[in-house]
Amino acid sequence: MPDNIVLIGFMGSGKTTVGKILAASLGWPFLDTDAMIEEDAGLSIKEIFARYGEQYFRELEQAAVARAAASRRAVIATGGGAVLSGVNVQRLREGNKVVWLQVGLETALQRAGVTGDRPLLQGRRREEVAELIKHREPYYAFADVYVETDGKDAAAVAGEIKEALKSWLASLK
Repeated sequence: MPDNIVLIGFMGSGKTTVGKILAASLGWPFLDTDAMIEEDAGLSIKEIFARYGEQYFRELEQAAVARAAASRRAVIATGGGAVLSGVNVQRLREGNKVVWLQVGLETALQRAGVTGDRPLLQGRRREEVAELIKHREPYYAFADVYVETDGKDAAAVAGEIKEALKSWLASLK
């Protein structure tokens, strides 16, 4: 069994930051599918979207998710839209624990909106981002564990995940 912890959630939910802390505390490797895509393509995600479009990005994402999900005992941070693919969802669920990092609109905008490197947020009004979050919520609902991230630092969120998965983690030893 892969026995990975997979972090899903909207942009700015803290998947990468929390994932690194969680992986370090468990002594497990950390994999970020967005970083894997950038490394594979030799381009930033923003550049991939600009040059080739979202469909091409999603194809690269599916390959990265397949590689990450085949790992054993790793913490995996996915891109916010990885769950839009049924193939990705199936791979992420199989033998893994999936954690949905929930984030509200204001926190998502504060964390993800400021960098300008999120193609799906470029040029969108606040209301459009709220609609995108609402649209994606049902896609995240397959998670085994839900953790609210608003108003919490990444270490606290990582601690909540460890606590929620305590008995499962103990069974791996």
